[in-house]
Amino acid sequence: MSFVSPFTGDVIQPTDVSYTSYTISADLALAWPVGSNGTSNVAARVMEITATTSGLKVIMPPANQVSVGQDALIRNLGSNTFTVVDNSGGTIIAITSGKAEYIYVTTNTTAAGTWGIIAFGTGTSSADASTLAGLGLEAISTTLNQTHPASTFSTGYTLTASDRAQTKVWAGGAGTVVLPLASSLGNNWFVLLKNNGTGSLQVTCSGSDNIDTNPYKVYNPNESSFVVCDGTQFISVGYGVSNIFNFTALVYPVVSGTYTLTSAQCGSVIQEFVGTMTANVTIVYPPVVSLYILSNQAANNGYALRITTGVGNTYTVPAGAQVSVICDGTNFFNANTVQVGATSLSVIDGTAATPAINFANENNTGIWRPGVGQLGISILGNNVFLLDATGVNAGTF
Repeated sequence: MSFVSPFTGDVIQPTDVSYTSYTISADLALAWPVGSNGTSNVAARVMEITATTSGLKVIMPPANQVSVGQDALIRNLGSNTFTVVDNSGGTIIAITSGKAEYIYVTTNTTAAGTWGIIAFGTGTSSADASTLAGLGLEAISTTLNQTHPASTFSTGYTLTASDRAQTKVWAGGAGTVVLPLASSLGNNWFVLLKNNGTGSLQVTCSGSDNIDTNPYKVYNPNESSFVVCDGTQFISVGYGVSNIFNFTALVYPVVSGTYTLTSAQCGSVIQEFVGTMTANVTIVYPPVVSLYILSNQAANNGYALRITTGVGNTYTVPAGAQVSVICDGTNFFNANTVQVGATSLSVIDGTAATPAINFANENNTGIWRPGVGQLGISILGNNVFLLDATGVNAGTF
């Protein structure tokens, strides 16, 4: 390409080229117009380029041959992406089909230089999706899309503002997750929370904040919800469990020692313990909020069958009896109080080691029936008081 003066008709060296177009099937090396020999492919201020195959490069001239601010607007008219690189082969920008990018030299101390980039959109002026992506938003091709990336944790965790729109999955036993102050997050922060663990997950607020009007909220295994901040408190959205209950029974043989039940085994509300005991037995339950109906049908042989979460009290299930108990995620309690309309309450005889009426935190102290017409009081497994038809006897029996 030659450049002719309109005044003299002589060939002259150009100082600028405003527009040119290229169709390329191989890498395109450009030269600045001021240094062109008339046959080079010049880097015009506006270039429309069509690449006939993928993987091609457009190589910009040396940055140290021009001043900072030297620029070019490059538009891809083809269906293939091509990459604009500096004179040392470093990528400046990959331009996809239909997109236009404005590049300019910001430092010119080396041949490669450094280049600024401004996205010009796809035919019309529009924002680049990748520059708008943030927490909860992801650029896929040229569009913004919702995103809630999931991460798993199994130890205590304090949520932060950067957890916005994240999916946090609990995978441990009993645990705690702490919410930041609502005032530090503002109105519209949210997180997706799921308990995939084996114990209760307690969501605790900071300061005087509340979640659903309470200072904490407990998520049992498989429960989940959005947790949304309105700037002053937190609200769970979509929280709940299935309203369809399938009652199944677990028949569990015991002999001696400690048995740890799985979450699947504890899915049975009704649980029956059988077998012949040769020593005391302890059943360890997951530390979750639940209700159980327990039946101790094992041949106890004077040994005790106890239940616990491992972190709370130990509750004794009397031999040959059925009890309804509730667990608050830590301790077990008798679920039976006074029955409506009842005029009397019957209990088992019990033993000195396990009195019929005892205490959750000391089940070998209480009241029991030693024999016909007798009432005994046991202290730490020893009968120290006996009342019968002959009167009161005190001591150790």
